Amino acid sequence: MTRISRNPYCGYEHQTLSSRERTEEDSLLAALQWQVPDVGPVPFVKSTDPSSSYFVILNSAAFFKVGSQLEVLVHVQDFQRKPKKYGGDYLQARIHSPKLQAGAVGRVVDYQNGFYKVFFTLLWPGKVKVSISLVHPTEGIRVLQRLQEEKPHRVYFKSLFRSGRISETTECNVCLPGSLPLCNFTDVYTGEPWFCFKPKKLPCSSRINHFKGGYLKGLLTAAETAFFQSGVNIKMPINSSGPDWVTVIPRRIKETNNLELSHGSGTFPSGYYYKDQWRPRKFKMRQFNDPDNITECLQRKVVYLFGDSTIRQWFEYLTTFVPDLVEFNLGSPKNVGPFLAVDQKHNILLKYRCHGPPIRFTTVFSNELRYVANELNGIVGGKNTVVAIAIWSHFSTFPLEVYIRRLRNIRRAVVQLLDRSPKTVIVIRTANAQELGPEVSLFNSDWYNFQLDTILRKMFSGVGVYLVDAWEMTLAHYLPHKLHPDEVIVKNQLDMFLSFVCPLET
Repeated sequence: MTRISRNPYCGYEHQTLSSRERTEEDSLLAALQWQVPDVGPVPFVKSTDPSSSYFVILNSAAFFKVGSQLEVLVHVQDFQRKPKKYGGDYLQARIHSPKLQAGAVGRVVDYQNGFYKVFFTLLWPGKVKVSISLVHPTEGIRVLQRLQEEKPHRVYFKSLFRSGRISETTECNVCLPGSLPLCNFTDVYTGEPWFCFKPKKLPCSSRINHFKGGYLKGLLTAAETAFFQSGVNIKMPINSSGPDWVTVIPRRIKETNNLELSHGSGTFPSGYYYKDQWRPRKFKMRQFNDPDNITECLQRKVVYLFGDSTIRQWFEYLTTFVPDLVEFNLGSPKNVGPFLAVDQKHNILLKYRCHGPPIRFTTVFSNELRYVANELNGIVGGKNTVVAIAIWSHFSTFPLEVYIRRLRNIRRAVVQLLDRSPKTVIVIRTANAQELGPEVSLFNSDWYNFQLDTILRKMFSGVGVYLVDAWEMTLAHYLPHKLHPDEVIVKNQLDMFLSFVCPLET
C-alpha cells in the first residue's frame, strides 16, 4: 500500500515514537491491511451485487450438536450475474433463532477470489437461521480507504474566540490545510495535537469553545457515488441458494461441562444472546433487573464514565433506572456534559465527561475539553473506584495513527492507575455497528469502526482492563443497528459492566 503524502505539519506525521511504539504501530497497521486488489476503476455493473450473490450452508442436511462448528460458503457476483474474481467485500454475519431471541456473530474469511467462508459456533439447540449481509462492496471500500488517507478533514470543527465585544470563529482540526497562521492547542501532557486557524484580530488565548463545524460535501465522483446506494449495496442481505437454517440438538450432560470452559484468550464469539440476555462465554454474567441490585453493587463507589455519547447512554440508563441516583444539575449543555449524579444514602457518585477533541458535539466550553489520559492521571483509584471508557466513533474519519496515539496515551494512564491502585476496576466499551446510508458511510461506516475496534482490542489485551463487547452485542442482536443502541442492548452492556464490578461470589 503506498503511503499518501500528507500535510507536513500534521500531528500524525511528526510523532516521535520509541522503537517499541513504532513496532507496535507497524504491526497494528499491518494487521488491518484490507486486501483490496488494485484493479483500476471498476464500473458499477462489475461491482458486487448482494442480490445476485448467494451463500450455501456446507452439509446443511447433517444434524449439528451444540458446540459444533458451522461453515457457510459465500459466493459474490456482480450486477451482470458474473462471478467476481477478487475479494475485499466487507460482510457481517450472524446466526439467530428468532423464537428464542437468540443470536451470535460469525467470523468471515476472505479467500480473495470472490469466495468467502463464514465460521459459526453453534451455542444453543433448536432451529438456527444464518444471515449474511454485504455492508460495502470492495469497490466502496477502496473509496473509504482513499477518504481516510486524503480527507481527514471531511468532518471539520470550529472554535469561537472572544474578547470584550470582538468575537471571531475559525476552523479547527488535528490537521489544517494551507499556510495560514495557526493557534497551537496541542496538549502539554499527552502531546495530542489540535490546531485552529488564528483569528485575525484576537489572540489564541481568547478561545472559549469548540463545536462541530460540519461535513465536507462533494467527496465522491459520480462513478463512486454508485457504490453507496441504500437498498442496493449498503448493508444488504445476501440470500442462500438452499436452506438458510440448520437443526441443532442438545449435547449430552457429560459433554456440556467442557463447552462452557472454553477459556483461553480471544474466545470467538465472545458471547451470544439467549432469551434476549447476553451470555458471555468466559464468565457468568449477572442480571441486574432491580434498581436495588445496582445500588447494592455500587454502594460506596465513585464511578467515572469517560468518552463519547455511547457511554453517556450508560449514565442516562443508570439515572433513569435507579431512582436513588439523583442527577445534580451542573448547568451543562444537554448532550455534552459534564454530568454528575449522587445517591447520598448509599454513598454513590456517578460522573460522565466527554473525551477531548476531535469530538463532534454541539458546543463544548474550552475549559471542559479534557483528555481521558489526563483525567485518569487525576484519579487516586482503589477498590471503590470504577472507571469506564468508550472512545471510538469520533475517530472514524482520521488516519488510524491518530486513534493509535490517543489509545497509547490512555493506556499509559490506565497502566499507571492500576500500578498505584491495583484494585481499581477499569472497563472499556468497544465500538458498535450502526445504521448506514450513503452519507453516513463516508464518515462513520462500520468498516471504519471495525478497524478502530480491532486496534482497541489489540492495544488493551493483557493490560488488566475488562471489555464490554458492544460490537458483538449489536451485531448478534435482532434489532436494527443504531449508533445509540436500544435500551435492551444498553441494559445488557450495563449488566456486563456491573458483573465486572460485582462478580458472582465463586
